[in-house]
Amino acid sequence: MRQLTYVGPKKLEWWDVPAPVLQSDTDALVQPLTVARCDLDLYIARGHPAFPGPFAMGHEMIGMVADAADKAGVRVGDTVVVPFQLSCGRCDECRRGFTNSCREYPLRAAFGLAPSGGREFGGALSERVRVPYADHMLIACPPLLDKINFASVADNIPDGWRAVAPHLKARPGARVLVISAQAQSVGLYAAGLAVSLGASEVLYLDDNEGRRQRAQKMGARAEPLNLPRDPLKFEITVHAMAEESTLSFGLASTVPNGVFTQIGMFFSDTVPMPLRSLYARGIQFHTGRVHARAELPAVLSHCSQGRFDASAVTSRVVNFSDAVDGMLDASPKVVFVNDWVPGA
Repeated sequence: MRQLTYVGPKKLEWWDVPAPVLQSDTDALVQPLTVARCDLDLYIARGHPAFPGPFAMGHEMIGMVADAADKAGVRVGDTVVVPFQLSCGRCDECRRGFTNSCREYPLRAAFGLAPSGGREFGGALSERVRVPYADHMLIACPPLLDKINFASVADNIPDGWRAVAPHLKARPGARVLVISAQAQSVGLYAAGLAVSLGASEVLYLDDNEGRRQRAQKMGARAEPLNLPRDPLKFEITVHAMAEESTLSFGLASTVPNGVFTQIGMFFSDTVPMPLRSLYARGIQFHTGRVHARAELPAVLSHCSQGRFDASAVTSRVVNFSDAVDGMLDASPKVVFVNDWVPGA
């Protein structure tokens, strides 16, 4: 079968690889229909040293079940959301909702990110993907959900959700600050979701005018970041960056007893933190990868009710055939449509 393979910096190729087969009674084979480019994928495609090739690419997908074992819990033809992280749904970690650290798999195991977890599980930009523990992993895609604009519901949309939804539930009407650039679509999703969840104010800071316009379409107030500037005052802060200067600014802009979520991935082992100030002000600092499978039921329920429109984030739609070019596009959210499947 065809598989988009990252070979090296700015070098992606369609490889002919063995097609996956069912291996257990809970397996399913999924044919991807729409695949979104994760924010991390852009940096990988450009040659991030933490992700040496070759490996299969693509991990945000909505697909159709092409084959299913007896206990897979799905039927051929079902349209499903495939969370990007591998999880079994049976171990203690999964039962506690920590589906990003399932004990059945290496830490950080995911589709399309083999160097991260140390094992190849295939990628979404291919003709078939084997999904183990399909009875747990696969979630029915709501029939009215736009498969193109919500293709990121497998990863980046839940990533934005977890940074705002639980904190707005605890503090209805709180003010939300989003500082964004590197995790560009996650920052935008967080801003739009915060608006749809009833935040009294959502301020989106980004030096990119195009992304600011997208945030405004979703109802956020958008301004250039323009550091240095005086700290602001927000109960909930989302930092979709991996810069020390913006980290310090965001922490200083979080009011006493506020919540700060670090979305951007720092690749250095040590980052300066103003711990004395955070301790004195009682700031809750959240970091770590999203538990995508655990978040998905609430995310899908919210999105399927039309309370959040992700279309403002989608910047380009391309066919699988043009995926090499699309993967290197610098805009926020590229979505690939499987043109090998009629009517996808």
